[in-house]
Amino acid sequence: QVQLVESGGGLVQAGGSLRLSCAASSDTFSNYYMGWFRQAPGKEREFVASISRTGTSSYYADSVKGRFTASRDNAKNTMTLQMNSLKFEDTAVYYCAANPELSGFLDWVRTSRPGSDEYWGQGTHVTISS
Repeated sequence: QVQLVESGGGLVQAGGSLRLSCAASSDTFSNYYMGWFRQAPGKEREFVASISRTGTSSYYADSVKGRFTASRDNAKNTMTLQMNSLKFEDTAVYYCAANPELSGFLDWVRTSRPGSDEYWGQGTHVTISS
């Protein structure tokens, strides 16, 4: 089991940048595929980005491709999401997720939706002012 804590959210103007972090409690962090999701008011939680266990492969939703970059540091049990050129429509609560299974990781990309076997953080609010 792993506990996740997100940080780094806040209020920023459109066009600005934010860097989100996800800290994991588990010393087996490297065994987990990691992902970022977001949920805007009145909308379902949606896939944003994911990164493989070694960090060599990452995937992004079309809406953030070229603007967001996911990375991880397995030595520090952390994952980050660098968000640039932020838009008003990026406003949401951002969650990090951990899944030990490759199938779950692939499903994130295939369905753009959360699965049923992830561990979740509590979320961090990102608000973009236009």
